[in-house]
Amino acid sequence: MKLAATIRNVERAAGALATQSVARMDEVLPWFRDLPADQRSMVMLVAQAGVRSFVEWLRADGVDSAISDEVFEAAPMELARAITLQHTVALVKVTIEVVEEQVPQLAAKGEHAELAEAVLRFSREVAFAAARVYARAAETRGAWDARLQALLVDALLRGEAGDELTSRAAALGWSDATPVSVAVGRSPGGEASAVLHALHRTTRRLGVDVLAGVHGDRLVAVLGGVAEPLATVEKLAGKFGDGPIVVGPAVPTLEQASESARAAQMGFRAAAAWPDAPRPVSATELMPERALLGDQHARQVLSTQIYTALTKAGGELLETMDAFITSGGVLEGTARALYVHPNTVRYRLRRITEVTGFSPTVSHDAFTLRLALAIGRLDPSGELPR
Repeated sequence: MKLAATIRNVERAAGALATQSVARMDEVLPWFRDLPADQRSMVMLVAQAGVRSFVEWLRADGVDSAISDEVFEAAPMELARAITLQHTVALVKVTIEVVEEQVPQLAAKGEHAELAEAVLRFSREVAFAAARVYARAAETRGAWDARLQALLVDALLRGEAGDELTSRAAALGWSDATPVSVAVGRSPGGEASAVLHALHRTTRRLGVDVLAGVHGDRLVAVLGGVAEPLATVEKLAGKFGDGPIVVGPAVPTLEQASESARAAQMGFRAAAAWPDAPRPVSATELMPERALLGDQHARQVLSTQIYTALTKAGGELLETMDAFITSGGVLEGTARALYVHPNTVRYRLRRITEVTGFSPTVSHDAFTLRLALAIGRLDPSGELPR
């Protein structure tokens, strides 16, 4: 066997090499000295496994790269959680330096150069193995975080709240930034962890907190620290799939986000009734479509915010709105029907916009106003008769 004598020397010195390596780490790596005892012992196990794997690798003539992966089997996930990849590379470097220093004593006669080269080659294999371990750990963590986020978002969609919700969010990196808004759209497809990773990467650049989950074909994103939810979601539109993206109203805290989530969910379901809706669109703009879909909250808002508000503001506004609808939105026809000057109609239409927040001269707003008057007259509470 090639390097047979040298391999026997390395095998006999395995324990001493691991011990010397850990001692050197303690000398030259300040952060290593601060590690808890259990993590230091974990490193010792990995160092011992590294020397054993080096012996097996030499016996295989350096052709079995899978052997280097075994270095981290002593504590793969635990090591990846406790020590960063950068620190792991530093540990490997120290161990290799110790082994290199011992090459003259370990190499049999005439095998010094071959052993030195083998050490360098094996150190490269171990570095790649470390990268693979951390990649697997990151993948596992990503999948786990995706599941946790999905559970948290699901709780919000069900209307749950409380300290447990906040603590779960904090564990996922939520900084409790306010205000909070929820956006719902189609998922772009693919693995949920990949979808969420792409979304998180963009929100980090925007300085926005996000908790998200893929629910069936939908992507639900809870956004924190968004003063202008629609503008923020517009920048995130590329992370959603095709179709409408509906943004719920901003609320003060995460505990109240279920209100925004409910509005966004209902808006998403109702969005098909407004094919020309902007993308993204606010759930408030979809109030009439939501009311037609059976959203009780939307019916109540339309009744009180529009019908009741117009009634309290003075009968001439309600009368003008009725006449404007009857005339097909023609200002002069409205003026003739009311026996007033067109400028009076213009003034009253502006007042209607001020009172309700919806403009009679904008097509979708006019639809909203018309439906609100119908709901208010059928039942001022906003409940349609069954």
